[in-house]
Amino acid sequence: MALAFLGFIPAAIMCLILSGVCDMFDGTVARACKRTEREKKFGVQIDSLVDTVSFGVFPVVLGICMGFTSRINIIIYVIYVLAAVIRLAYFNVLAEEKSLLPKKGKHSCYYGLPVTSIAIILPFTYNLNIFLHPIIFVKAFPLVMLVVAILFVLNFRIKKPTGIWFVICSLLAVIEIAIISASMIW
Repeated sequence: MALAFLGFIPAAIMCLILSGVCDMFDGTVARACKRTEREKKFGVQIDSLVDTVSFGVFPVVLGICMGFTSRINIIIYVIYVLAAVIRLAYFNVLAEEKSLLPKKGKHSCYYGLPVTSIAIILPFTYNLNIFLHPIIFVKAFPLVMLVVAILFVLNFRIKKPTGIWFVICSLLAVIEIAIISASMIW
């Protein structure tokens, strides 16, 4: 966020991507550690708090720092943050309920679009600015934020990425960072 406030938007967007990559692996790291039930519950809460800042608030800060501050943009930002918070709170409730149930294997899907998905979607939208006319980005940014917000709270299932999907998402992140880096040089 500091980079965005200082006007280093491309670098800030790269940080958003890196936040998404780190979040992809935090659960794997946490499960590798021996933890008490209290520590596990704390981990769920702190993860959601960090996700709220990284994937709920940070994209809004980026939009504001890029100058997208019309009334409609502000309304969309409020909707976006509320949807992200609701999505994460719902996730925490599900995690709490799962911890009370007998273990029946891994849960293989998300309910609603995960908030971390913005770490790929927003940079992709930003890269439209590089390849297409900037006016398309100005119009696409708030629309993407609104659609993603709605997808956060809709009740549909998305298969959790496993195996090769971790590799694919990591490659997408590298490609997006490369495109943003190359655009900074041009």
